[in-house]
Amino acid sequence: MIWQCGQFRFDTITPTIMGVINITPDSFSDGGDFVELDAALAQAERMRTEGAAIIDVGGESTRPGATPVDPADEWERIAPVVSALAERGMCVSVDTRHAEVAERAIAAGASIINDVSGFRDPAMVDAVRDANVGLVVMHMQGEPATMQDSPHYDDVVGEVCAWLRDAASALEEAGVAHNRICVDPGPGFGKTYQQTVELMRNIHEVRHLGYPVMVAASRKSYVGRAYRIESTDPKDRDEASAQEALLACELGASVVRTHNVAVTVETLASLRPYVLLGLGSNIALVASDGEEREGKIAQINLAVGALCQLPDTQLIDMASFWESEPAYREDQETFVNTVVLLRTGIPPRELLDYLHAIEASLGRRREPGGENGPRTIDIDILDYQLYTALSDELTLPHPGVTERDFVIKPLTEILPHHVLADGSRVDALPEDKRVGRAWKR
Repeated sequence: MIWQCGQFRFDTITPTIMGVINITPDSFSDGGDFVELDAALAQAERMRTEGAAIIDVGGESTRPGATPVDPADEWERIAPVVSALAERGMCVSVDTRHAEVAERAIAAGASIINDVSGFRDPAMVDAVRDANVGLVVMHMQGEPATMQDSPHYDDVVGEVCAWLRDAASALEEAGVAHNRICVDPGPGFGKTYQQTVELMRNIHEVRHLGYPVMVAASRKSYVGRAYRIESTDPKDRDEASAQEALLACELGASVVRTHNVAVTVETLASLRPYVLLGLGSNIALVASDGEEREGKIAQINLAVGALCQLPDTQLIDMASFWESEPAYREDQETFVNTVVLLRTGIPPRELLDYLHAIEASLGRRREPGGENGPRTIDIDILDYQLYTALSDELTLPHPGVTERDFVIKPLTEILPHHVLADGSRVDALPEDKRVGRAWKR
């Protein structure tokens, strides 16, 4: 996906770094460090040199229990910095929940409005609707002054996802283009430690919404607790914050908001490529209560278990099970299919050998003329991040991805609007033109 922020376009295929500069006396981690213009500009230049593509400027602390700042005072704090950075050609994000500040920032050259209140204020929607700036929609239960008093959720992941979905949809209904919106689950904002950790360990669920996802964990107290850091100085959480960002990016986040750009960039160099695999079965060697369909699912689950044992590999996400009509050869039983998302350090050709070994262990026999025929298990590499290939042994992306309904539906369930490594959109072909019609069970 592309996140469109004024004249700037960010491709979510690799993480985009957003450096944080707070022009405040009371922010939890760097309050008072950059209130002087020269210090703020020097820090922004340093961050750009270290790898930040965006500079996020804030004039109001939104830490738990923070005292609200009058919008006029907030703008007075940040105005010189926003104008100077925009004049230097930087992509400037302004962290504000006030429409007056947003309007002035856009007029001064800001390209992103980052609203911790998630554009709940209709005046904020009016301020950004026609400005063509990027928007960050953050989830926060309550207000900064009281949000940590007694946050409650029955299902924190489901409720935060639903709220972000509705907030983003409301912006689109108001006239904001889909590609201008990024969502932030708001770790630590109206959430306990346990709720925040549960949310961040399931950030792939937020990715299912179909928008770029921001990870804004930098220096937050939950990071210190999760990584057992005894120091109370937020700056001592920088390395752990970078590890948390790496984990979130492996799960699907694509924008990283950070106070320490250098450490974050260095850590994200370890980000493994993603791989999409398609799995299908229409011969049930594994019986389950005498049900053939359940046996097919059992076959796939055995294959998924084997994938989890691959070296330097982590299973990130898995679609639902879909049944489908047989494609190309109709004289066979219906299939059960799914798609899984992995992060792996295994190169494509070597990965293919591993997959063939898993297939063989589950009874797959490759015979001449058996292509598209019945099989106990079939595992295809559908897409490998930033990698294309064309050979007798391996073609990537898989040449059938964009025409097969039984691949498109489970794939877009976990990665809406996905674009393959060769630039093709997975869901470009109309449903009535696809082969292997699929339905969810």
